[in-house]
Amino acid sequence: MNYPRSNSYQNLQPYFLERELLQYQRTLITNICILGGLIVIGTLGYRLIEGWSWFDALYMTVITLATIGYGETNPLHLWGRVFTVVLIGMGVLSLSYIATQFTNAIVNGHFADIWQARKQKKIMNSLDKHYIVCGFGRTGRQIASEFMVEGGVDFVVVDSDPIAIAAAEQLGYLTIVGDAALDSTLHMARIERAICIVSALPSDAENLYTVLSAKSLNPDIRAIARASNEEAMQKLRRGGADEVISPYITGGKRMAAVALRPQVMDFVDGIIAGSNRSFYIEEYRIDNPALAGLSLKKASLRVQTGVLVLAIRRADGELIAGPDGNTEIVEGDVLICMGTPEQLRALNQLLSPLSKPQLIRIPRQHS
Repeated sequence: MNYPRSNSYQNLQPYFLERELLQYQRTLITNICILGGLIVIGTLGYRLIEGWSWFDALYMTVITLATIGYGETNPLHLWGRVFTVVLIGMGVLSLSYIATQFTNAIVNGHFADIWQARKQKKIMNSLDKHYIVCGFGRTGRQIASEFMVEGGVDFVVVDSDPIAIAAAEQLGYLTIVGDAALDSTLHMARIERAICIVSALPSDAENLYTVLSAKSLNPDIRAIARASNEEAMQKLRRGGADEVISPYITGGKRMAAVALRPQVMDFVDGIIAGSNRSFYIEEYRIDNPALAGLSLKKASLRVQTGVLVLAIRRADGELIAGPDGNTEIVEGDVLICMGTPEQLRALNQLLSPLSKPQLIRIPRQHS
């Protein structure tokens, strides 16, 4: 989904825009009621004072309020003229007030804000099976960037810093200004329909509260959190995080691996974020009863599609890396498979991908 960029709207929270939208709607209704009330008062006044027909009374009221300057519909008596003077005064004051508000709304761009608020609300209401990125610091920026590179990934960025949100919207991301640990903010991000939340906030406490809130609102959501140390990683896991990543620990391990095994890490980097890529990795769940209980050899997945099964994740969390042909597959298993786009499309006919295609590419080997 390509999200629209906002202009004057970009630093405002959707909640405040919605409240502002309701305020302008109430103001518009009030102005209409004032104008309608004057027409009713004028029509009744001429009807009662002069005894005119309803149409003549209405016509006289309209031309009086509009200050068009037509002649009197019928000759006016003294009290009719007094009533006309009062009606003109009330009309001039009311119409001046309405015109001032209308001009102010145009000059300050309120109509553009209302239109943008409606547009964002429509987009937010359409979100389904999306990702929520909490925090738009260095880690959050990289996460959002990877989502954009993958393509076809719907996500929303949540941050309490308007400056960070402004930077995110400059990149075209759908955003919400607010505290990600608050239920109200997560509801705006449609947490109940999201499939994954990534908490990359600056502090471990913020990430813990965000995970707790997300899991309480949507127990089935997959929660990934950032941690600064091993102790925080343990607490976040106890708090409900499905995966916890420490940039410092992970970065240190990768740097050591690059120093010791540079060629291996070049290949791994190619799997994660290589360029000129032709191979992909995808996850598939075994939900086909015809395949459950068979070995990989008897299931003939590679023979039928050409896909290589790299690993199997059991329902209890056990990971079997490099399974052989005799490895049995069980209903509920998750197969991690590698292949070309054509091979994975063929496998799609037999198994169900866990989510929208988010294929990890492996670079072509050049001779």
